[in-house]
Amino acid sequence: MKKAILIIGTVWVEPNSSAAGSRMMQLIELFLKQNYTVTFASTSQKNDNAFDLNSIGVEEVIIQLNNASFDEFVKELNPTIVLFDRFMIEEQFGWRVAENCPKVLRVLDTEDLHFLRKVRHQQLKKGEVFTNEVLLKSDEAKREIASILRCDLSLIISTFEMDLLKSVFKIDERLLYYLPFLLGEINEHQINQWKSFEERNHFVFIGNFYHKPNIDAVITLKNHVWNSIKKQLPNAEVHIYGAYVNQQIQDLHNQKDGFIIKGFAENALDVVANAKVVLVPLRFGAGIKGKLTEAMICGTPSVTTSIGSEGMHNNLPWNGFIEDDFEEFAKKAVELYINNNIWRNAQKNGIEIINKIYDKEQLETPFINTINQLQEKLEEHRNQNFLGNLLQHQTLQATKYMSKWIEEKNKTNS
Repeated sequence: MKKAILIIGTVWVEPNSSAAGSRMMQLIELFLKQNYTVTFASTSQKNDNAFDLNSIGVEEVIIQLNNASFDEFVKELNPTIVLFDRFMIEEQFGWRVAENCPKVLRVLDTEDLHFLRKVRHQQLKKGEVFTNEVLLKSDEAKREIASILRCDLSLIISTFEMDLLKSVFKIDERLLYYLPFLLGEINEHQINQWKSFEERNHFVFIGNFYHKPNIDAVITLKNHVWNSIKKQLPNAEVHIYGAYVNQQIQDLHNQKDGFIIKGFAENALDVVANAKVVLVPLRFGAGIKGKLTEAMICGTPSVTTSIGSEGMHNNLPWNGFIEDDFEEFAKKAVELYINNNIWRNAQKNGIEIINKIYDKEQLETPFINTINQLQEKLEEHRNQNFLGNLLQHQTLQATKYMSKWIEEKNKTNS
């Protein structure tokens, strides 16, 4: 039997723009290594930051929303696996896949739990405490949990989110698979290539500014952290990098104050490898943070919050400091910046975290084994997921007729 995977992407893959783009590249490379034929389809417009997937042997296909042309496309392709890039894609295309390719393994890559990030943001804006009770009332949570239940397997990126889904939402763990970033082991050769403490300069923040937690983090850095650092280190600078810088972020640029907006980085790892300390004062968010694993890969210590480090280090000592009080955050940043011993110890912690938690050589085989076992016993697996079957049935009916109504409306208007 041929091994073929169809990945339906929210956007085209941009590994240099976001952690989500890097994550998708890791999954694509994993399936290519397992000799799968990989097709990547999306409804979105492609821009200059998108990676040319054709160059690595992946077929790119533009698909349309609310259009029966997808039905013919997926039937003809007849993949063995369909991977939905985030729950919104499963909502839009899951019923069509289930109807036209009923025996295909349906996998959801959550990237992170969107409802968790959204509810945390709402509570922060209201000045209210975040609780699991608020999560349980969230409409967004109901949508995303329904999507997880409808799929045969959902990839969960952080240990915190795995625990949340099992303990708070009572999701059957057979429907969940913990799969963090798939990274290469940090070896002695790489470590020897790193710049030393003395050779490095400045603080850095890097992130995609389509992502609201990153906008908030940079504003927080400017308003609550940077002045305190600058008083103690008058010559220090913080360089802010990221794709899609908006005017709100650009207006924070202040050369005299050492708060410098640099914009898109062609190579994020080069930027981070030259910096002395990464600063990530996240106040809300979800998943695991690519900017923090990048820091570890480059041997660059970091200061972040408990939200920033959440689900990322399995209680191993952090690659620097975790601090939620922003006065203390600034003190810890200065300490890392000026103390070689503390800095080098933090660097070693980062190596241990990457090599023990994110080593792709240890993660890939168990995941592929799980995929193979599910494909062999798919009917039995689905029979044990009654709630998922129920939701699939109800959603298929409701979404199908709404989609067909939109399709007919579009024909009338064209």
